[in-house]
Amino acid sequence: MSKVGSNITRRSFLKGAAATSAAFTIVPAHVLGGNGRPAPSDTFGGALIGVGGMGPGTYRRLSLPNRQLAQCDVKWVGQVDNRSRYTDFRRVLERKDIDLIAIATPPHWHALISIAAMQAGKDVLCEKPMTRFIGEGRAVAEAEKRYGRVFQVGTFGRFGQSRREEHRKTRRLLASGLIKKCDTVVVRRGGFKVKEWSGPLVAPSTPPDHLDWDMYCGPSPLVPYQRPRFGGMHRGYWDYDGGGLGDMGQHHLDPIAYTYALDTTAPVEVEAYAPPAHPIVTGMWGWVKLRYANGFTLVLESGEWPDRDARSGEQTRNTNFEYFYNLLSEEDKRKFDAMPDEEPLLDFASAVRARKPAGGNAEAAHRTMTIMHLANIAIRVGRTIRFDPVTEQVIGDDEANRLAHQPMRAPWHL
Repeated sequence: MSKVGSNITRRSFLKGAAATSAAFTIVPAHVLGGNGRPAPSDTFGGALIGVGGMGPGTYRRLSLPNRQLAQCDVKWVGQVDNRSRYTDFRRVLERKDIDLIAIATPPHWHALISIAAMQAGKDVLCEKPMTRFIGEGRAVAEAEKRYGRVFQVGTFGRFGQSRREEHRKTRRLLASGLIKKCDTVVVRRGGFKVKEWSGPLVAPSTPPDHLDWDMYCGPSPLVPYQRPRFGGMHRGYWDYDGGGLGDMGQHHLDPIAYTYALDTTAPVEVEAYAPPAHPIVTGMWGWVKLRYANGFTLVLESGEWPDRDARSGEQTRNTNFEYFYNLLSEEDKRKFDAMPDEEPLLDFASAVRARKPAGGNAEAAHRTMTIMHLANIAIRVGRTIRFDPVTEQVIGDDEANRLAHQPMRAPWHL
């Protein structure tokens, strides 16, 4: 029996027992719940892994009655108490009284901790970006299915789109398979914090005594400590994140992926306009064009690089539901009109209670992240790349494919 199932059984037992013994004892309200108080049997055990700036906010998004039983962070060397504070996430996952895991570490740890947590029977709310490279995303999506757990990435843009009727209809139509070819272009301009998260190169120094630097690096290369690598500026290092696209990409791209039903596929050709990329730190870029097999084109413009050619020259066009509907034959229109609407997207709390996939489940989040990762790969290699959405391999480009499926430092592996 799952942990959630066990909670429900125990709750029913407590209420039944209270009813039969009412004549002999008075049961306090906090035991049975009521007046807005959840009963202990309805309260989940939670843990936060990664307690930096984003940690508390990520934990609050669990949105379920819970007791935070543990926190974990690599900066607590010499300060752990073995009851509620840890430096090694594996000790947290061993606890049977923890049902929910909120992850707010840097992204190079997201996939491994998410997979391990689901394998241990926990439901997971993970901060964005979901992963550091494409291969990790596929591994997380497979783990979600294999272990039957709920996974939600911490970006909720698609929920706003799903509340708009035209966006829901557009998604349903494009997901139906009735549209074979389209010349739609969607341009997303700015909002990526590219300059802010262009990483600095500084001299190595000695890590503070309270920081487990080896554990922080984890599956990424073990390099000499540099202060900006730990903290918010980690976004500027390829070892841990993907610059401004890593920080903001999932926020901006998730609503687009929802509306245009890009949750089961990926771009097949990616072209970037950017200066030569640094091998260690992220930097500036002008634009990236991502083309899908059916002709749909997504264009990202940083809006921060002053080069006169930093604009793609593309404009958003042919994106509304009426345009797509008019592409259909009369027979296909009748087929579409007879199709039921999609079920409403479930937030994390609702998905946990219903034991159904959350709105930002691992497969959907992985496909959104693939857009971002392919953009960064094209920026890094400095040439157009071609991608197979089925095998999730870059075609005929070993260098680019190594960025899509990166090795991990032993003993860590997917």
